[in-house]
Amino acid sequence: MRLGIFGGTFDPPHLGHLILASEAFDQLHLDRVLWVLTPDPPHKQHQVISSLQQRLQLVQAAINDNPTFELSCVDINRQPPYYAADTVRLLAAENPCAELFYLVGGDSLHNLPTWYAPETLLDACDGLGVMRRPGDQIDLGQLQIKLPEAVRKLHFIDSPLLEISSKQIRERIFENRSYRYFLPESVYQLIIENGYYQ
Repeated sequence: MRLGIFGGTFDPPHLGHLILASEAFDQLHLDRVLWVLTPDPPHKQHQVISSLQQRLQLVQAAINDNPTFELSCVDINRQPPYYAADTVRLLAAENPCAELFYLVGGDSLHNLPTWYAPETLLDACDGLGVMRRPGDQIDLGQLQIKLPEAVRKLHFIDSPLLEISSKQIRERIFENRSYRYFLPESVYQLIIENGYYQ
């Protein structure tokens, strides 16, 4: 069993998230992608984040029709702080026979040496799936110096360039601008019905 770990705030989940998860599934030959909803991410302590219940509802709607995507409650069911190292370690314990691939963006790879306990994260997973954007530049030399284990576990994932972000969608909704086609239909309908992000 090969599992991808796709963590995020998902506020809201959008088409870019779904495409990245799908490309990771395909290119890393995964059996499932675990969507790990982070209740209160340490790097967003000074940002306003929608309620966990709202984001949980939207993620479930976004992935409900894809049997290869699964919501993981590993972070929801534990106490903070929610560091990736602890998340992957817990998932490794839950899935002792699985190969785990932690999915990160190319920009996050640059900062990996500064993360909380990056060695623990790397020890707990079998690979790092790095979701690259066309034309991005990644300095593997610096990463090799600071965190050589990371370089040995890298698997690059090529994905289409989609300039969509959750922040952009929230701003568009608040400003009463068009956002319909940035989201899967199920997520769009829930936002409309419940007046989210107004």
